[in-house]
Amino acid sequence: CDIGHMEEDEHLNPHIGEKRHVVLMEGNFIEFIDGKAVALALTAIYLSLLYGLYVPDWNYQVKCGLRGDTGPSCNAVGMIDRKILGIQHLYNRPIYSRTKQCSINSPDYGPLPPDAPSWCRAPFDPEGLLSSVMAIVTCLIGLHYGHIIVHLKDHRSRLSQWMIASFGLVLFGVVFDFSGMHINKALYTVSYVCVTAGAAGILFAGIYVLVDMYGYKRSIVVLEWMGMNALLIYILIACNILPVILQGFYWGRPQNNIVSISI
Repeated sequence: CDIGHMEEDEHLNPHIGEKRHVVLMEGNFIEFIDGKAVALALTAIYLSLLYGLYVPDWNYQVKCGLRGDTGPSCNAVGMIDRKILGIQHLYNRPIYSRTKQCSINSPDYGPLPPDAPSWCRAPFDPEGLLSSVMAIVTCLIGLHYGHIIVHLKDHRSRLSQWMIASFGLVLFGVVFDFSGMHINKALYTVSYVCVTAGAAGILFAGIYVLVDMYGYKRSIVVLEWMGMNALLIYILIACNILPVILQGFYWGRPQNNIVSISI
């Protein structure tokens, strides 16, 4: 309301415009600090649970009895989901079923090798409770990118803020990966969040330069449609509708389709 009154009275008193600018900058700073504090708090919770929780032995004859493991069988992410959600409510075809330990057709799904460990048959949810904590952090990073658009009006300021944040995230992610906190989508590790969010910021800034600064809007018509229909695309992919459609177009023989080649 104060900012609205300032806009109405700005033509009467030039100092009102300066005060409005200060209020907007203070609001931007508070939003940035609040979002950053929440993201750091969630990251601290995730790290303390992932590396601090004791994971005991569990069903499927899996022997654990340790802390801080990020392998497919003894990580705290799976343990929390098993304890809270129940093992019967978890995803029955986890991504580690495509590893060499669990599939003779690796990197695709397939029959179990003769010496497959017992945890290959165990369910695991890649979008579980603890993984969702870091997914929220990813959303907060995207929210910060959006705040830059709202509160900074010139191209140079926007690009500099995006580049600093994006390259910083990618750098942190690479350092974390080499330090042992590996990039792992199934566990949604901190390094995975940093690298993917940073890469997304760099790509976003590149599209901004292409479209908003140089006006090449026709080149991203497909991306614009995807952004406006993201839920529809998710349904098409998650329900295997799009892969089925794409596999219907092939050359020579059915195996020569874009889905099989990409896999």
